Amino acid sequence: MKFAIVGAGAIGAFAGAMLARAGEDVTLVARGPHLRAMQEHGVRVRGEIGDFAAHPTATDDPAAVGPVDVVLLTLKAHSLTAMAPRLAPLLGPDTCLLSAQNGIPWWYFYRHGGEWEGTHLETVDPGRVIGQSIDPARVVGCVVYPSTTIVEPGIVWHIEGTRFAIGEPDGSKSERCRRIAAAFIKAGLRCPIRTNIRHDMWVKLMGNVAYNPVSALTRATLIEIVQCPETRELAAAIMTEAESVAAKLGIDMGISIEQRLEGAEKVGHHKTSMLQDVEAGRPMELDAIVGAVVELGNKMGLSLPYTNTVYACVKLLELHAIRQT
Repeated sequence: MKFAIVGAGAIGAFAGAMLARAGEDVTLVARGPHLRAMQEHGVRVRGEIGDFAAHPTATDDPAAVGPVDVVLLTLKAHSLTAMAPRLAPLLGPDTCLLSAQNGIPWWYFYRHGGEWEGTHLETVDPGRVIGQSIDPARVVGCVVYPSTTIVEPGIVWHIEGTRFAIGEPDGSKSERCRRIAAAFIKAGLRCPIRTNIRHDMWVKLMGNVAYNPVSALTRATLIEIVQCPETRELAAAIMTEAESVAAKLGIDMGISIEQRLEGAEKVGHHKTSMLQDVEAGRPMELDAIVGAVVELGNKMGLSLPYTNTVYACVKLLELHAIRQT
């Protein structure tokens, strides 16, 4: 299959290197020193999965690639608004768009069914730019579980995990899902096809909505957050509020908040993606992860005082960081 991986940072470059090593036709769309290093030397993957190099094509221009079978979107959610109008050259009649953003994605309520069908969230698709640029019928959802980081341009450290869960918005096990899963499995990645990909999104979001903003505000790792009684209680309160939103959408989490807290403690001194972004002076995925939950809560008439408070504080933190750059 022909893949274009848009936003080929740590996760995208890792997936692209694995697929390219397995013989798939892969083009990485990236920018900056990381792009230049990949163009000159390929992608070097190190860590738990081993040590290898792959040499997929790399560019900063989607128009130079042409139509592909699959566009894997691994860029941060807040970057998709600017990128979405540039994706047109990649899209042939049957191109599938594998959406791998954290939080609530822009297409979440497409083929959702029920009273929330077609709901628009301004926090994740400001001005409907993404929805007007991408036909949601192209979308297959994807929840990313591997942990990776760029240790230097062109070199990705694989910390753990190989699972990319995928699923159709309507829950069907489509032929395109089977083809994508087969390519990922051939590349040494786990790729279960889920009949309720939204459930997987919420299970991941339950941790992110609490730990990410708290870590950004406190600069604390996961274990530090859950071992401090006050921030442990705060994280539990935020997860309780998020769970109430999920329940209104028909999502049964199937995992207790106490289990989530214990799981975070086992992970240890891990820095959340939002904390890593704060420390690097990068924009955060705040709106897709936290803002979307707040917006949904408002639409539902739910009171989310803890989530609203940390959202407001991190919003100001982000604004202050932008002013300094």
